[in-house]
Formats: sequence, structure tokens, C-alpha cells
Amino acid sequence: MTQPHKVEHQSNPTPNPTPNKSKVASTIPSKEKKLDPLDRVRAAAQELNGAISDAIAARGEKTKQNLHALSEKTKAVATSLQASLAGESESIKQHLTEAKTFIESTEQHVAAGLKATGQEAETSFRQALSSAQSAARKVSEAVAIRRTTPAPHAKS
Repeated sequence: MTQPHKVEHQSNPTPNPTPNKSKVASTIPSKEKKLDPLDRVRAAAQELNGAISDAIAARGEKTKQNLHALSEKTKAVATSLQASLAGESESIKQHLTEAKTFIESTEQHVAAGLKATGQEAETSFRQALSSAQSAARKVSEAVAIRRTTPAPHAKS
């Protein structure tokens, strides 16, 4: 006669040292992976978005100091976006052009916020954040298109 299978539960199972390794690996670019220019632009746009958000959260005069430093980063992202247009499909170019427009809007709102005070400055900084978020979204959409459509210069 066979005995029923008994399932034993450990009271303290050994934790998996990397519980969600596959999820982490798919969302964070590895240093081992070579990022193409479009991925670098996306990372820079997302970084800019986070930095603006952090600067706004700082409040007061520190916000202006942080955002003043971000002015150069905004210009660098705009330059990278412009450089990324070369050799891309029309669909990707459209998304990157829209992202560049949002980055330029971000730059204008940051500049206006730095000149303003009080509620007017806060409103400008929030508009800058909104524009930076839109830019990051457009670049992410371009990356998604790139991943689903082979590039014209890609080797099969």
C-alpha cells in the first residue's frame, strides 16, 4: 500500500539571492549590454525627469539652485535628441521630434521659473516636470517602435 504524498513545509526557507533577477535585468540596462543612441537618449530623458521631480520636491531656494543646474542637462538632452534623428524611420523621427519639442518646452519653463517667485515659479517648475515627463514618454515610444520594427540599416 502506498502512503499519501506528504508535503513538508520549511519554517525558514532559504531565500533566493536574486528573487526577481529576470524582471530587474529586463528593466535596467546592464553595463554589459551596448546601448544604442536611442536607448541613451531615453535614459537621459528619464534621468532629467527624475532630477526635475527631485528638485521640485526640495522646495524653496534649493529648488531654484537644483533647477538652475538642470538647465545644462536639458540642453544636452535636446542635442542628443537632434543627433538621434539621423538614420531613423519616419515614425521614430516623429516621436523624437515631439520629444525634442517637449524638452524645449521644459527648458523654457525652467527658465521662466528661475526668473519668477512664489506660486508663479512653482507653476513653471510643475509645467517643466510635465513637459519632461511627456518627452520621456515620447522617447520611450520611439524605443518601443524600434524594438518592434527592424532598423533599415540592421543586418538580418
